[in-house]
Amino acid sequence: MKFKDYYAILGVERGASEDQIKKAYRRLARKYHPDVSKEPEAEARFKEMGEAYATLKDPEKRAAYDQLGQQRPGEEFRPPPEWSTQFGDAASGFDEMDLADLLAGLTGRRGPAGRRGPARAMRGQDYEISAPITLEDSFHGTHLNLDLTTTEFDEQGTPRRVPMIIKARIPKGATEGQSLRLPGQGGKGSSGGPAGDIYLNITLRPHRLYRASRHDLFLDLPLTPWEAALGASVEVPTLAGLVNLRVPPGTRTGHQLRLSGRGLAKPQGGAGDLYAIAQLVMPPELSERERGLLKELAAASTFNPRQHFH
Repeated sequence: MKFKDYYAILGVERGASEDQIKKAYRRLARKYHPDVSKEPEAEARFKEMGEAYATLKDPEKRAAYDQLGQQRPGEEFRPPPEWSTQFGDAASGFDEMDLADLLAGLTGRRGPAGRRGPARAMRGQDYEISAPITLEDSFHGTHLNLDLTTTEFDEQGTPRRVPMIIKARIPKGATEGQSLRLPGQGGKGSSGGPAGDIYLNITLRPHRLYRASRHDLFLDLPLTPWEAALGASVEVPTLAGLVNLRVPPGTRTGHQLRLSGRGLAKPQGGAGDLYAIAQLVMPPELSERERGLLKELAAASTFNPRQHFH
């Protein structure tokens, strides 16, 4: 049979902890899951990773695998004679077997002379999926129905597609990069073991008006030169509706005008802020009257914005 380096497949050291192995598998599963990955070898990589994880997450299988020694990936090898005595049920026929088949049967406790006891309860697999939402969804809270087709592996490492409909409540104030846990909605456990969890990774869809930074929102606010110079009261859109904002005299481009509590809800209470960023905008065309007034201003003003050049 040909050797497979399960540690290298998951990108971990041979002495990696269970937690490190789990994190490595979850990270790679997100990258190579056939439902999301565009890479041509994604499905084969995903199956190979599932086979490696099924072995290394099980203490008995991992111990048996470690005692096979370290070979070059793809190299033909045979388990040593003492391995068959301790773990195997037969000392021959290895040439026709696959490494996953060799380890597949080691799922229960072994008693004297290699007799297996009852199968050990195994927790189901965790899944991570992306949950894109709008800023309006985050502001008001929402419910999502996610059509998730997962790939599960049986004890022989054979993949099978399992359709799942996930119903999830997205709380108010969910932000970019936040992970929401849905306990018990992941893969089914075996031999009476509990089901795994699902982790929703929140992503915010681009918005035509706002940019989000955690619970704060940012909005570009176009102002005419006279509104910025003289001050004004302007209507500003928020996710809860229009509000009036006072623009102080002498406002310059880039100045941030804060609307307290008009951002996204915070988990501990309260909400972030909305920042309106002043952007001075010139009229696309000037009437004769406007042109005349601007000429009068130019003649009367002594302001020089380029004074620092000298």
